[in-house]
Amino acid sequence: MADSLSPEHRSWNMSRIRGRDTSPEKRVRSILHRMGLRFSLHRKDLPGKPDIVMPRHATVVFVHGCFWHLHKNCKNARIPQTRRAWWKKKLEGNADRDLRIRAALRKFGWRVLTVSECETADQRNSPEGFNVCYSSPEWSEK
Repeated sequence: MADSLSPEHRSWNMSRIRGRDTSPEKRVRSILHRMGLRFSLHRKDLPGKPDIVMPRHATVVFVHGCFWHLHKNCKNARIPQTRRAWWKKKLEGNADRDLRIRAALRKFGWRVLTVSECETADQRNSPEGFNVCYSSPEWSEK
């Protein structure tokens, strides 16, 4: 299927995609704040510059876009029909980098949680939903 947008318009669209302070990230930060947790943002001294860092809890949170990080079993994580080889390499590279960063952070003693964009849409919009996530085995692993 050919792209319905001109190359110039597609380029303009792509240039508007933000890497920080996204809506899903703001939702997660709001939930954590309502839970009474305090955090810092985008610490440059940690591998991968995590979106949210809670030093008191030795925990970092990455808020990933489903498309950019190939969220498994998500309808938003599809490889585009045009330039498939390029996109496949790009998106799989992102996923590989995520694994390396996660391993490096765990090696330094941090707990790592990844929240996908689609998970913030409805069910995680309350502290109760996030409390379930916070008590999951993934949080207790280092």
